[in-house]
Amino acid sequence: MTVHTPYATNRIFMRKNPVNSKLAGPKTPSSLGSPGGCLHPENAGNSAHSDELSDPIRSHLHPQTDSGVRRAFLDGNFARQYVASQPKEYEIWDTVLIGFGMRIQPNGRSCWFVRKRHRGSNRRVTLGRCCDVDALAARREARRILLDVALDGLPRQEKVSASPVFIDFADEFWRDYARHWKPSTQHRNRSAINGQILPYFAEFRLSEISRTDIVRWRDACAHVAEARFNRAVPVLASMLKYAEQLGLRPKGKNPCRGIPRFKRKLLERYLSPVEYVRLVRRLDEVAEQSPLEVAAVRLLIFTGARLNEICALQWDWVQPPRLVLPDSKTGAKVIVLNRQASEVLAQIPLRSGTSYVFPRSRGEGFLDLNNWWRKFRRTCALPDVRLHDLRHSFASVAVREGLPLATIGGLLGHALPETTARYAHLADQTIADAAARVASHLAAALGIEP
Repeated sequence: MTVHTPYATNRIFMRKNPVNSKLAGPKTPSSLGSPGGCLHPENAGNSAHSDELSDPIRSHLHPQTDSGVRRAFLDGNFARQYVASQPKEYEIWDTVLIGFGMRIQPNGRSCWFVRKRHRGSNRRVTLGRCCDVDALAARREARRILLDVALDGLPRQEKVSASPVFIDFADEFWRDYARHWKPSTQHRNRSAINGQILPYFAEFRLSEISRTDIVRWRDACAHVAEARFNRAVPVLASMLKYAEQLGLRPKGKNPCRGIPRFKRKLLERYLSPVEYVRLVRRLDEVAEQSPLEVAAVRLLIFTGARLNEICALQWDWVQPPRLVLPDSKTGAKVIVLNRQASEVLAQIPLRSGTSYVFPRSRGEGFLDLNNWWRKFRRTCALPDVRLHDLRHSFASVAVREGLPLATIGGLLGHALPETTARYAHLADQTIADAAARVASHLAAALGIEP
C-alpha cells in the first residue's frame, strides 16, 4: 500500500535513480510519466486519469474538489518546475499548512502568501517572490504568522535579553543610580548592598531572582539581622526595578513587592517633666565648657528638628523668625523659630572662615554631637536617652497640649501623615486623662467618692 503524503511523495518520486530504491517500484507511465517524476502514484488500469499526464500542474495536485481549488505540497521543486502561467491569476494552496499558498500571475511571476483570519476579517500577507524567498523560509514565516493569530489575546511571557550576574549589575546600578541620592543615603545604601545584599545574591543571574529567593533571604536573617534586612529590602527593590527599566527583567515582576518586614519595636523614649528639669540644669552647668554643644542641644529641644538639620545649619539659612533649609530628609524645609530658639541663636558667635553655625573645633565641616552626647547624658542620669528622643519628646508635649496631628506633622516636617500617626496614642492618653478629671469633678458634685 502506498502512503500518499507530501514527504513520501518526495522520497519516492524525486530520486534521480529510482531503480536502486526498493520503494520506487517499476517504471510505469502512470507513476513516472511526468517529465520530472513528481506525479502521485496512479492506478495503471484507470484510463480516466490519462488526460492528467499531459498537464504537470494537475498531475502534481491532489484530486480536485468540487470547488475547483488547486492544492499541492508547495516546496522549492514544485515552484521551479511545475508553475505555468494562465490568462488569469490563480492560486495553489498547500496541502499541509492550511492558509499557506502560492499565487501565479499571468506574466508567469509567482509569490508566496499566507491567508489569515484576524478578528473577523480575512487578510492576505505576501511573503515574497518564489525566486527570492526559499520555500522552507516562506513556510516557516507563514507558520509564525498563523501562530501569532492563534495566540492573539492570550497572555504571553515577555522575552528578556541575556541577564548579567547580580554582582556585575550592582556596579552598573551604583554608577547610574547612586548619584541621585544624598550623601547620607549613599552611605547607608552602600552599606546595605555590601553587607546584606551581595553576600546572598552575588552569583545569582539577575533575571532568575524570584520571590522564593527573597523569602529564603528573609528567613536567613530572622533573629540575626532583622533590622538590617528591613533596611536592605527597599534597596534591593530599587535595584530590581531599575533592571526592569533596562530590560534585564520582565516588567512588573519585582519579587520584593509585598515581602513583609520584620516587626520591630519602635524605640520611643519621652522625657518626663522631671527629666527635662534635670537635663536643663546640667546643660547650664557645662555651658562654659561646651558652648556650641549646649546651644545645639537646646535648639533640638526647642525646635524638635532632626540632628543634622541643626548640626549642619549654615548662617545663610538663618532668616529670623525661621530657618530656611534648602534640603533635608524630606526636601526643602522651613523651621519656625520660637522665642527661646531665637535667643539661643542670638548668643552663638559668628566664626570667621566657616559658614556653619556649629563648626568643628578642629578641621573643616560641622559639629559631631553624638560623641559628646554619649558622655554627657550619663551625667544627667539619662543613659538611655538619644538625641533623636528630644524630637519625640517635643512631639509628645505638643500632643499633650491638644495640638492636631496635622499641625504637629507640620512642626516636625513630616512628609507623610502616617509618620505623625505614631504619636496618636499619646493623644488618646491625653483624652483619657481629661475624661478622668471630668469624671472626678462630677463625682464630687454628686457626692460620690472619686
